[in-house]
Amino acid sequence: MKALKKLSLLAILSLGLAACKKENQTEPGASVFEQKLNTKAVVANAQAVVSGFPESFESGTKSSYTTASVTLSSGSWTMNDALIGNLAADAKNGNQSVRIRNTGILGMNFDVSGADVVTIAHAKYGTDGNSTWQLWYSTNGGSSWQQTGSTITSSAASLSTVTFNTAISGNVRFQVRKISGGTNRINIDDFSISTGGGTTIPPTTTPGDNNNLLMGNPSNAVANISYPENYLMERTYYTSSYSKSRATPNWVSWHVSSSDLGSTSRQDDFRADNTLPSGWYQVSSSSYSGSGFDRGHNCPSADRTASVAANSSTFLMSNMMPQAPNNNQGPWADLENYARSLVTSGNEVYIICGSYGSGGTGSNGGITYTIDNGRVNVPSNTWKIIVVLANGNDDLNRITSSTRVISVNMPNTNGLNTNWKTYRTSVNAIESATGYNLLSNIPAAIQNALESQTDNL
Repeated sequence: MKALKKLSLLAILSLGLAACKKENQTEPGASVFEQKLNTKAVVANAQAVVSGFPESFESGTKSSYTTASVTLSSGSWTMNDALIGNLAADAKNGNQSVRIRNTGILGMNFDVSGADVVTIAHAKYGTDGNSTWQLWYSTNGGSSWQQTGSTITSSAASLSTVTFNTAISGNVRFQVRKISGGTNRINIDDFSISTGGGTTIPPTTTPGDNNNLLMGNPSNAVANISYPENYLMERTYYTSSYSKSRATPNWVSWHVSSSDLGSTSRQDDFRADNTLPSGWYQVSSSSYSGSGFDRGHNCPSADRTASVAANSSTFLMSNMMPQAPNNNQGPWADLENYARSLVTSGNEVYIICGSYGSGGTGSNGGITYTIDNGRVNVPSNTWKIIVVLANGNDDLNRITSSTRVISVNMPNTNGLNTNWKTYRTSVNAIESATGYNLLSNIPAAIQNALESQTDNL
């Protein structure tokens, strides 16, 4: 599994599809956020969508799970243990989407010329349980296949979009393979393939000690506006992958040692990030006002108190996520404090955190999917990984299968438990939820051992 993941250029993006409302909602409604998603403007942007795509599955008919081929607007697709659904329980943009059960397959019977990015909208069907699925590709007309990216979990009844940075040249075709969940069904919609006009993702290099990305680049983010949903932002004090459509980071990565902890006071200079690419929406200091959500730091202010510049850098709104107050000020803050206590007791830590999903519960109650007039996505979950090392040098080579790794995944709600230890989980579980390849610079055998464990100290 790790070998496949290391070959992938995955950037998963679970996008919210609903407007901000105070009352409880079971399904989100249309919003500016959804409209941008449906037009593919948020993903394609500077890319060219392949002719015939996105495939919306609106033009075909297939009412049986029996294996058969269907001619759609993009070409011929085979559906094995899959059909085209149009029921109220089918998650869909428009009138139809594909519904897959058991270990069914949705596959192209034709090639396209090149695929830099593949985006797929997915959800579980109705009230069914969770299922997992994978994207596979063939470059020899379907004679052999291999997986690209990580295994994806469909756990929400509303569509969200996952983005695979495939960077495949030449003829290629794709399959969606449902691999778990039994008779639980999933919906697949708006299958899009884009090319980046010759843009390629540069090879990964391993940085040196104390680098913000020493543990790896979880989504292979690149500093290229052709990848607006996985845009790499390298700063002195932290590095992030930013999502243009969510207007929040996908993840943020940084290193903390004793030299980062000083006496500088909290600057509180929340402000728009004017270094974002031209034309991108800049979240302002007041964008979260009245929303019921805190301006939640990814890289926390208190991790950067060695200088005014360091502390001030954490107050850029591109480092924020809409965070339920009892999450941000409760177990999340306690875990931040705990990580710093590890540093002051003779350790250094590498931290990666982020958010995913859509739909959180803030102080206003109910489920809120977006704020700031639909411009900012409210995540359903916040997660963090902390790699703990005794102070020293040659950090990557000092990591062993017994190195302490703390991983947490917290619901973005006001009703969560106050003890951060309640939310400890494995790195593998976070990878399954997000699609990222975390700790990818650690040698595979050690990485596999560390990622399967749940901290219990």
